[in-house]
Amino acid sequence: MSYAEKPKSNAWFLLPIFFGLIGGVIAFFIIRHDDPRKAKNCLYLGIVLMIVGIVLNIVLDVSIPGLDSDFNVGV
Repeated sequence: MSYAEKPKSNAWFLLPIFFGLIGGVIAFFIIRHDDPRKAKNCLYLGIVLMIVGIVLNIVLDVSIPGLDSDFNVGV
């Protein structure tokens, strides 16, 4: 089945920016029939932002050795 391509707004890129991979998947499934190129780009953006977030967390965790999870609180 062939769908007519209707260009969608660039505001769809905000979904993966704010919600990462989940937002990219949601945007992909909503606009995949109307604008398949933008749908794939939203999905790719969600994947890239997820990977960047993971790498950033690893780098920050390794580079700050004095950061403890217990915060010196005795309960």
